[in-house]
Amino acid sequence: QVNIVESGGGLVQPGGSLRLSCAASGGAVSGAAIMGWYRQTPGKERELVASLNVIDHATYGSFVKGRFTISRDSAKKTIYLQMNRLTPEDTAVYFCAVGPSYMRVWGQGTQVTVSS
Repeated sequence: QVNIVESGGGLVQPGGSLRLSCAASGGAVSGAAIMGWYRQTPGKERELVASLNVIDHATYGSFVKGRFTISRDSAKKTIYLQMNRLTPEDTAVYFCAVGPSYMRVWGQGTQVTVSS
């Protein structure tokens, strides 16, 4: 069983920054596992924010536009999402995901609210 612990969400003003963390453990999770962040707002489908494949190639959603950076600490089986220049449109529940799409495990989500 894969366990996922997410942290770092919260309230931030427009233009501010947040750093999300996602630590995976258990099951067959390796330090090079496919891991990523997705987000969802009410009435919309969950969308990719950023992900890392097994060779640490990063993929970003088109809306990111250079504002976010995903990184990994393999020893800790943890990924980070540094989010800068946040806008109200970034308000969403952010979910960590571990594994390929056919066997993806989701975290419980962390709320990110961008508001003045």
